[in-house]
Amino acid sequence: MDPAYTDSLNELIKQFGKLPGVGPKTAERLAFYILKTNTEKALELSKAISELKSKVRQCNRCFNLTETEICKVCSDGKRDHSVICVVEQPKDVISLEKTGLCKWVYHVLNGHIAPLEGIEPGDLTIDELVSRVRTGEVKEVVMATNPNIEGDGTVLYLSSLLKPLGVKISRLARGLPTGGSIEYASGSILADAIMGRISLE
Repeated sequence: MDPAYTDSLNELIKQFGKLPGVGPKTAERLAFYILKTNTEKALELSKAISELKSKVRQCNRCFNLTETEICKVCSDGKRDHSVICVVEQPKDVISLEKTGLCKWVYHVLNGHIAPLEGIEPGDLTIDELVSRVRTGEVKEVVMATNPNIEGDGTVLYLSSLLKPLGVKISRLARGLPTGGSIEYASGSILADAIMGRISLE
């Protein structure tokens, strides 16, 4: 807390500093930007944050982000609903969609299996995925977990549950670097991984 600043300014700097990737200097710069901008613009930011927290929720079907019961991807009749792409986080859906190659639907696990971190299968949306596949409408499940130990372990576990159901299981090609993250992969790398996905059968 800087004694030269008012309590409210110090508090705003403190809150900005809690954001990922925002250091003390950046937090201070952002706070002064809000202070200098007109009240209307500042309140627009406040309103956007408030609406984000009150409106955005998980899709009842795939657990992607949405403001309605079913997300835009799941409700798109032009999508191939017989192919489900399994990802760890909603941010992965956004990254894959930016390639323009994905005509399938998604299932967001909300994480990966990591016993050392206390994340067990029951903490993820695995049961809901199995239920979707059991309907018999799904022909292929594309595993798009991150190419690291946790992602690989999650794929092995999911495959053991889904293979007995007679569905084709594939995985994005290893154009993705081992230990990397889908969120930070370039569009060209993701495009290669999507087009070159391999069967796990």
